[in-house]
Amino acid sequence: MNGISRIDFNSIAGILLALAAIVGGQILEGGYIGSLLQLAAFIIVVGGTAGAVLLQSPIKVFINGIKMSVWVFFPPLRSPQTLIMQVIGWAHISRKEGLLALESHVQTVSDPLTKKGLQLLADGSKPEKLREALEIESFALESLQRQSAKIWEAAGGYSPTIGILGAVLGLIHVMENLSDPDRLGSGIAVAFVATVYGVGLANLVFLPVANKLKSIITDHMIMREMLMDGLVAIANGENPRLIESRLRGYFI
Repeated sequence: MNGISRIDFNSIAGILLALAAIVGGQILEGGYIGSLLQLAAFIIVVGGTAGAVLLQSPIKVFINGIKMSVWVFFPPLRSPQTLIMQVIGWAHISRKEGLLALESHVQTVSDPLTKKGLQLLADGSKPEKLREALEIESFALESLQRQSAKIWEAAGGYSPTIGILGAVLGLIHVMENLSDPDRLGSGIAVAFVATVYGVGLANLVFLPVANKLKSIITDHMIMREMLMDGLVAIANGENPRLIESRLRGYFI
């Protein structure tokens, strides 16, 4: 159902605009970019957030969520028109040569759900059994994807608090050096950078990534529904033109 990924320039433009606004504002205020670059604060926020998310998530979900983050910039290319043409082609073949003729087309598709549906169709599965089998697999896949996307939403909830924790740790270090006034100003600045990282990552990275992934998952779900509807219609022996009209209704 999905083709080769292509770059999502909206995502790239969004992150660049956000970074430009923050860095530009810092410069306009007379600050230095270097003051925002603090490795210790970054490690506290990112490491602490990752640990908290890993604690609440099964390792399979956590790893899958990390892999899915690539979709933000390289989303799987969906092509409803291509899917409709495929389904209509299969419908014509089944009407002319019978459902068994579809077995030779099973290996021509790469999507696991499509391949399974075609095989069940060629095996002569009843329409209700065909839909049931595909719905179970589709539900399991959607459930995994949504759980995986939620790790980014969870990160968006944890990172501001971890940032505050980093700031407090930094202030503790400052308090330990009260006898050296020359180090107080820079020490306090470093402490509060952790808060900037926590809030910034939550609202500029983690939460937007979660919402973008949810949108992509919803699109995938609609494509799978369209596929199942088309295959069940073929199993019922419906007219290809009627099938095409129904499937086009998914994307108005």
